[in-house]
Amino acid sequence: MLVEITPEAFDVRLDLRYASADNFTGQPVYGRAACYLHADAVPLLQHAIDLAALQGFRLRLFDGFRPSEAQWALWGHTPDAEFLADPRRGSPHSMGAAIDLTLEDARTGEILDMGTGFDDMCEASHHGSTAISTEAQRNRFLLLGIMSTAGWDFYSKEWWHYQLFRPRGRYPVLRDGEACPALMPPGTPRAPDVVTDAAPGSLPSGGI
Repeated sequence: MLVEITPEAFDVRLDLRYASADNFTGQPVYGRAACYLHADAVPLLQHAIDLAALQGFRLRLFDGFRPSEAQWALWGHTPDAEFLADPRRGSPHSMGAAIDLTLEDARTGEILDMGTGFDDMCEASHHGSTAISTEAQRNRFLLLGIMSTAGWDFYSKEWWHYQLFRPRGRYPVLRDGEACPALMPPGTPRAPDVVTDAAPGSLPSGGI
């Protein structure tokens, strides 16, 4: 169900922020650095890679499959439903159906200016924000064009996040180790089941 995404197989750069302290929690969330996506997402990723390469760019991946345990850890640190999916509902990341990424120059490796950093939880990170430079706006539209042409959906409040269309109900929320080798540190408690019968409006519905 899940396919490992490696630089050797896909000509991408991995910069997996939740496997390091370079994320909004300030500490590693994963126990090892590896990126996986649902098999349905792999052809779309390859299409995006090819489109970016035609213009002299490479995809730099920040996150892919995120075990439910990791979503609980992020929510425990910052329970902000505008940017994070409530883990009781589950995230498209926890289905292997979402990816966080940016563009870099394929020759130099320099990251394109997107106006804000990855996981910068502010309005300037929204698609269409004019609170960033004109160059950064162009770069966001470039990434949006590549990903949309390749068949990805986007999330309006995070320029870095793309996902398969309508993943909820199509793909299950996965715990650590269920569909790929474990990503979380040893001893991480097993995530609770997602809530499938919640009354409308009883759980936050935003966030990714």
